[in-house]
Amino acid sequence: MRPYLFAISAFAVVALPVATQAKPDLTSRAAIDAAVAAPTRTPANEARDQYRHPAETLAFFGIKPGDKIVELWPFGGWYTEILTPYVNAGGGRLTVASPAGKYDDMIAKKLATDLATYGKVIRARFPSTPTEPKIAPNSVDAVLTFRNIHNWMGKPGAAETAFQEIFTMLKPGGILGVEDHRLPENMDIAREAASGYLKVSTVRALAAKAGFQFAGASEINANPRDTHDYPKGVWTLPPSFAEGDADRARFAAIGESDRMTLRFIKPRK
Repeated sequence: MRPYLFAISAFAVVALPVATQAKPDLTSRAAIDAAVAAPTRTPANEARDQYRHPAETLAFFGIKPGDKIVELWPFGGWYTEILTPYVNAGGGRLTVASPAGKYDDMIAKKLATDLATYGKVIRARFPSTPTEPKIAPNSVDAVLTFRNIHNWMGKPGAAETAFQEIFTMLKPGGILGVEDHRLPENMDIAREAASGYLKVSTVRALAAKAGFQFAGASEINANPRDTHDYPKGVWTLPPSFAEGDADRARFAAIGESDRMTLRFIKPRK
């Protein structure tokens, strides 16, 4: 175990069975599709593929199965269910990085459900603390964050610090993949404070300040039915349904939120 990662004894490495079939072409989209179709995924998570488009999203980010990947704040492990078989098949490494407390507890519970699948997943802290070291500088190929940046905006300076820490842990040429709830550029930026939505320009500014180069955007996770103007913010829509049964059918028909999907690169020296 490397010194900058946190050894969790409950999650000992479990030997995986040796494949008897020919090794697949891990440079193709087929590797991503196979991970999305993994039998270890839960049906409730698979049902959300129609909104989250995981295969298209991961293909856009340009990650490879052999990469050392960090997934930030995975919560209950929706994407962890896909990324784990992806790196297991290609000899890569997945680290899930959470703050101490309930978010770390959620992913710990997920990993404990199936050690045969998740035994090689590493747990780490993000953001780091004085007593819990950072992931080593220039040590990972890709960092992925799904619907997390809006959570970092509530504390002054937290988002800036997060982006700088991400930049530091990535190798030169490494990828930062971002998906988050999107606030249209023509709407009042004050809505970012409590709605859960962020402007693309806000995220791009945070990334640029940390030193990233913008490498492209995709409309894979766009939802033109989302009006972005609900009193209870993005949590009004599925899967949260913050209004309970009030207008539930209408919000269900809208679907999950309109989301930005962005790719950034750490420049090579």
